Amino acid sequence: MELTHRLAAASDTAAIAALMDRAIAELQRPFLNAEQIAASRLSMGLDTQLIADGTYFAILEGEELVGCGGWSKRATLYGGNHSAELRDDRLLDPAREPARIRAMYTDPAHVRRGIGRMILILCEEAVANAGFKRLELMATAAGEPLYSTCGYQVIERVERMSGEGVAVPGAVMGKTLDQA
Repeated sequence: MELTHRLAAASDTAAIAALMDRAIAELQRPFLNAEQIAASRLSMGLDTQLIADGTYFAILEGEELVGCGGWSKRATLYGGNHSAELRDDRLLDPAREPARIRAMYTDPAHVRRGIGRMILILCEEAVANAGFKRLELMATAAGEPLYSTCGYQVIERVERMSGEGVAVPGAVMGKTLDQA
């Protein structure tokens, strides 16, 4: 069946949260131990501000949600509704600040089908249309290979994506959009 996309709606939040939970639990296993996966939930998860802003995509196969992700015009680089210490809802200036790629997840039963790349393309097109020239994101170890393949470069490695508890590594990555 063909993959389609649409903007996520508030009515999608339960399905998105469930998909995120499965992805966090399954797709990080080759990169993190069980304690790190549990700790990663402090800095990952659903951010309903992205849905409210109309910048979050649902990827569907038929009626089934198989992926989700989006971009943000706000300063928050990563984190969910529950991670207040990571939030900065200030609007970014497209002329001088990068937009953010945020909260990309693929259902573990649907990996290696181009869903992540599809989300990145949708986001990059939307970001360019909004006047941004650059993008940044916080990559997990599981996501970094995709982002590298799609032209994102590591800006900074972090040992700890959340301020407390077990260290969960990440990488701030960025990409300048082709303005051609």
